[in-house]
Amino acid sequence: MNLTGKVFIVTGASSGIGEELSRVLAQKGALIVCAARRTEELERVSTAITTSGGSALAVQTDITDLDACHHLVQQTINTYGKLDGLILNAGISMWARFEDISDITFFQDLINVNYLGAVNCCHAALPYLKKTQGKIVSCSTAQALMGFPNHSGYVASKHALHGFLETLGMELNGEISILEAVLSWIRGTNLRDNAYGPEGNKLINSTRKHTSESVSLEECVEQIVQAIEREKKTVYIPRKLSLVPFLNTFFKGFLQRKVTGAIDKNES
Repeated sequence: MNLTGKVFIVTGASSGIGEELSRVLAQKGALIVCAARRTEELERVSTAITTSGGSALAVQTDITDLDACHHLVQQTINTYGKLDGLILNAGISMWARFEDISDITFFQDLINVNYLGAVNCCHAALPYLKKTQGKIVSCSTAQALMGFPNHSGYVASKHALHGFLETLGMELNGEISILEAVLSWIRGTNLRDNAYGPEGNKLINSTRKHTSESVSLEECVEQIVQAIEREKKTVYIPRKLSLVPFLNTFFKGFLQRKVTGAIDKNES
């Protein structure tokens, strides 16, 4: 895909992967619609893009509200006249053993944002994506493909989104395309600070640090953008994650031991 003149909605665009994706896509000539809940941060991102010579529109959006998602898409069409890509990046996480959680009500928040919020965006955007044979990009995770300790509710929400998009791709084969970016731990995002802990609170200023196996924000976004340009269906970041489906099928015990060990490292 030649990105020049293509119109992309990016959810969760106020920071982290969403902000960097918006910036890099705009550098390559794409027209960006930045969506997130934080108005001031959205304006900061869109202004930085336009100041650098790109084109960006900031639309304050709560993706858990279907009407807000339809408004987002309508603003996109009113401004740019079309929609070529929807990047599902907004998300929240957790870090707690299920048995240690005192209040599980935040599981609903995980489902509302990570799964139903993405469904809302797809429902609003689909008629316009079909007109351009456009693309849905899911900023996903290996946790969408397998179980993962300390992330039960997050894993469930990502499993749901993975299954939904796989089904959507089958139903609309040839009408739109879907790219799933399967990500490991990424440095330079605030996903960990915004993760829910066992008491249902956000783990702001968490002492957990990324290991040397984590991937930088810039490298992650570079690989996602390359995958969009090359019309890939899946990109694994880092590449070794491509082994997860095979190992999960034929060597599940080995994979689970490796994952548990990685979690232990990230808790130390």
